[in-house]
Amino acid sequence: MTTTSFDFPGRWVEGAGLVLGPSLMLAGVLLRAGFDGFFPEQLAAFAENPVLMTASYGAFAVGNVLLWPAVIALVRRVWAVRPRWALWGGVMVMSGLLARSFHSGVSHLAFQLVDVQGIGAAQRAVADSYGAFHPFHPLSPAIFFGWIVLAVGAWRAGVLGIARSVALALTSALPIGVLKGTGPMSVVAVLGLCAALVPLGIGVLRNGPAPRWWAYPLALGVGAAAVLLGMAG
Repeated sequence: MTTTSFDFPGRWVEGAGLVLGPSLMLAGVLLRAGFDGFFPEQLAAFAENPVLMTASYGAFAVGNVLLWPAVIALVRRVWAVRPRWALWGGVMVMSGLLARSFHSGVSHLAFQLVDVQGIGAAQRAVADSYGAFHPFHPLSPAIFFGWIVLAVGAWRAGVLGIARSVALALTSALPIGVLKGTGPMSVVAVLGLCAALVPLGIGVLRNGPAPRWWAYPLALGVGAAAVLLGMAG
């Protein structure tokens, strides 16, 4: 029996995740920086600025999803020297990313309530259901401790220097939950994520040959088709 191994998900997916994931999350955080961070004000901000808030929450959600190949890229590099730190840090961070994706879906639904039922009804609905139990909620603490564990592992493995490891650990300060606005620690946390991962992503993308010329229009075409199919329901 022949066993074939490969580096999943591959250099281009990892590099794109390392660069675009933190960058899009930073854009999302900054776009809503001018509004109060609690959910009544976030819903009111959507009622007044639906395009801006949709772009903010959409960019943040896409950036969060793109972090999964970024985390895998970092975990694989830490694993070679510090496998236990890589295992536990990676599992906790990935679990937390799933919780953030769930919260993004709830936030999206809350914004639709503003359009369908009005701002008052939307605020009452969120207030009355805020904190309701869901199986994803216990995963929220995982991402707080996960970034710290992964940062320590990256430092001990020599993957990131002390400054970038500290920057990665700062990501644990990013609030998690439904309709979270932007505070000073949100900006600090996502800037730390960018400082830790974006340079690594640039290095990953440069470390090898460029894709074939047809890969670019193919990726754009597949992406556009996926958007159209998704909007069709």
